[in-house]
Amino acid sequence: MRFDIAKSGNSLTYEIRNIVGVANRLEKCGVKVVWKNIGDPVHKGEKIPDWMKESLIEILREDSSYAYSPTKGVDATREFLAEQVNQRGRVKITKDDIIFFNGLGDAIARAYSAIRVDARIIMPEPTYSTHFLAEVHHASFPANTYRMNPYRNWQPDLAELERKVKSHRTIVGVLVINPDNPTGFVYPRETLNKIMRIAKENDLFVVFDEIYRNIVYNGQESVPLSDIIGDVPGFSMKGISKEFPWPGARCGWIEVYNADKDPSFERYVNAILAQKMAEVCSTTLPQLAIPRLMSHPEYRGYLDKRIVHYEKLSNIAYNIFRDVPYIVVNRTNGAFYMTVVFNEAAINERQKLHIEKAPIRDFVEKIVDCKIENDKRFVYYLLGATGICVVPLTSFFTHMPGFRITLLEKDEGKFEETVKIIAEKIVEYIESTKVH
Repeated sequence: MRFDIAKSGNSLTYEIRNIVGVANRLEKCGVKVVWKNIGDPVHKGEKIPDWMKESLIEILREDSSYAYSPTKGVDATREFLAEQVNQRGRVKITKDDIIFFNGLGDAIARAYSAIRVDARIIMPEPTYSTHFLAEVHHASFPANTYRMNPYRNWQPDLAELERKVKSHRTIVGVLVINPDNPTGFVYPRETLNKIMRIAKENDLFVVFDEIYRNIVYNGQESVPLSDIIGDVPGFSMKGISKEFPWPGARCGWIEVYNADKDPSFERYVNAILAQKMAEVCSTTLPQLAIPRLMSHPEYRGYLDKRIVHYEKLSNIAYNIFRDVPYIVVNRTNGAFYMTVVFNEAAINERQKLHIEKAPIRDFVEKIVDCKIENDKRFVYYLLGATGICVVPLTSFFTHMPGFRITLLEKDEGKFEETVKIIAEKIVEYIESTKVH
């Protein structure tokens, strides 16, 4: 080509999926992989109940399920979702404030691409990869972040957030993921109110990723954006991939708040909608299913049963990891992830785990021979030595070394055994360079 046509930032990788390729190679070498990397409940054995399947079959019998839907989404579904927000009484929206997309990933991509390239959204660190990649790709510059502190139960550093939005005039919005991915942190109301104050005083809008809002446990409460937004412009991102769960449906939406309060924000929302019009609409079938499934008499009980299971696994993992030296771990209270952080002074590029089979050992050592992050070294050695596949924390765009596991295993005994193996391998790995 006459010049480099790839947009800056395309060298960034989506490690949650990237590591799958490595694991697949090791499977061919005889490694039995235990998947703890991707947040797909169905992949991990979640059985979709018959009442849900029967409801979908009924919808498939309707000709309308095969047609285009309105660009913003099915009218009845948007009315249903708007009423759910309005029942809380904090803020009022209509169906016209809701826009559907082909999955939350599609919503994220369009939301960031509709922003001017010189305008930035500040995001938590660590942060979910899809948000980070979309924001960096739109601007072709490194992201602005505010740190989540593992030594304070993953509370965000609001002093850093306020300092950065005051000093960087290009920052126009704040991202909050609540409950958080990858940490499982659930934001207290007081913390959210402080973020709203910072946004209001600095003339910012807010983006809340609330796809896990109804998956909360250990006595915590997930406060929705609609409860605390006041008159700050912003939108909530939601979907059905985790809650139903139906990740293959690729069905997500945004709920826009206070677009009429700021002309610039209203033009931004209209720019997102203009992109959507070029696509015509999002998939109709899952939109039609939302009111019927969420209103089904068995829906709440089914979701509650799953939440109880995640709570059990959260506490099993926490009770094992909290006694392991060299790491920091916090109890997960929302979503279905747990993040473990290494003490940076304890982990280095010389450590390794014993891998019995030579072909597997050679393959792993070839990967780690190049200069990679120390937590990625641990993750690849763990995969080769045990078959356990987790995601390195630095893949969530932070300098903190660590890893994320999922809480999706259906067999509690198997899950506990897996966590114990990880705990043992952490110690073995860290101490592998000690002189005996």
